[in-house]
Amino acid sequence: MVADGTDIEVREAGDADTPAMEVVVEAAFDEQGAAINDVMARLRGVEDMAVELVAVSGDEVVGLVALSRAWLDARERLVDVLVLSPLAVVPDQQGRGIGTRLLDAVPEAAEGLGAPLVFLEGDPGFYAARGWQTASGHGLERPSRRIPESACQARLLAGHEPWMTGRLVYPDVWWRLDLVGLRDPLLAEIEEADLGSRQ
Repeated sequence: MVADGTDIEVREAGDADTPAMEVVVEAAFDEQGAAINDVMARLRGVEDMAVELVAVSGDEVVGLVALSRAWLDARERLVDVLVLSPLAVVPDQQGRGIGTRLLDAVPEAAEGLGAPLVFLEGDPGFYAARGWQTASGHGLERPSRRIPESACQARLLAGHEPWMTGRLVYPDVWWRLDLVGLRDPLLAEIEEADLGSRQ
């Protein structure tokens, strides 16, 4: 069945959803899917996975979004924050609003966990249209120079306070699996394109 977004239920994932979620990730991310599933499994294993939401059409999981724990290294103290990764929709269902439905559910889920803000690495064009902003505009720093500044996005929530500025700190697993930011030549291509758009 092809979803148009109106038949989609977004709910919290349970353990029984994990195999279907892994299939969605591998379909959506191709050769990177196995590494993303690996980091998700490790985050669950050390209880750094805060919440996972799934988009379901009928009995089929067609998309997901995960929020994992991280920190903001603010001057006053470390602040518990969340990182959104991944957002995935099966390829034959993309472009039908499922990703947007999942993103719409993130603020409520994150606030329910007491988070003052959520970060992500992603396409600023896609996320800006859905309420996300460049993190640096709020005094928030990317965890690595390999993340283009425009791609480090944040969503401020009700618990955010003005003193909550500083650098995002990812848990160790992201670094161990080398899943933070981009590597050359892709990074160089994006930086060159960003530079060209500012001239």
